[in-house]
Amino acid sequence: MNPLESRKQLLIAESELNRVQLAQEWRAMADEAHALSDQARTVRSMASATASLVAGLVSLRRKKSPASTEKPSWVHTALKSAGLISEFWQRFRHRPTP
Repeated sequence: MNPLESRKQLLIAESELNRVQLAQEWRAMADEAHALSDQARTVRSMASATASLVAGLVSLRRKKSPASTEKPSWVHTALKSAGLISEFWQRFRHRPTP
């Protein structure tokens, strides 16, 4: 085998190694992108639930009449809060993606 053929074989082998390495790096990058999108979905879901909770609490505070001097019982407040939390839990709990 002359030096030119030897050099050609070496370049072909190097090219194949580079191709395999590029494919591995591409798969790793795709996996990272999927992980980031899952995290973004989780953050978006939490932010949405938090915004709904804050909006619900603001709405509850607005419903109170300023002329009302009677304070609601703690049981009534606890039941309302439990119902609100239950509604948010059912609406925003994590559902497995198909």
